[in-house]
Amino acid sequence: MAVNCLVRITISGHPGSGTSTLVSGICEAKGWSSLNGGEIFRQEAKSRGLSLSEFGDLCKNDFSVDKSLDEILKSNMSDPNGPDVMESRLSGWWAHLLELDCKRLWVEVNEEIRAQRVVDREGISLEQAISNNRERSKIDLERYMEMYGLNPEDNTPYTHVIDASALTKQEVLSEALKILEDFE
Repeated sequence: MAVNCLVRITISGHPGSGTSTLVSGICEAKGWSSLNGGEIFRQEAKSRGLSLSEFGDLCKNDFSVDKSLDEILKSNMSDPNGPDVMESRLSGWWAHLLELDCKRLWVEVNEEIRAQRVVDREGISLEQAISNNRERSKIDLERYMEMYGLNPEDNTPYTHVIDASALTKQEVLSEALKILEDFE
């Protein structure tokens, strides 16, 4: 198994872009550890007895909640004993701003495919998934711009972008593993 030496790769993308699936595949293939920012967000919402939408509203109105979650991510990224793979909407930005020497990957997937993945995961209608994804992106953009002056959809900090719209899960994983060939 690899020895941890700060984060090796960050994975970011829109909700439903397959980042969690990709992280699982990378960790399985490489024997690496990971930390999922979305999971931290979901766990915090659950611990407060809130739906994701309600928790998103809380974060929108109380920046200290979101900032504390982001500090957890940044701290773990900079920890020599931290995860090899970090997944979150802003993990690429944090690695870029912290000047961490790691790969920073954005997974691009078109809106309808992302929405269909949310439908499959959450059992809601396609129209509702598209609406929810758009609203979440809008809220996230407003919140991140106000808190940090960052647009999570700006590809500036990313060293690599994979357009996964027409790729299978295995093809996306294969592309990501090619990016990581210099890590044993």
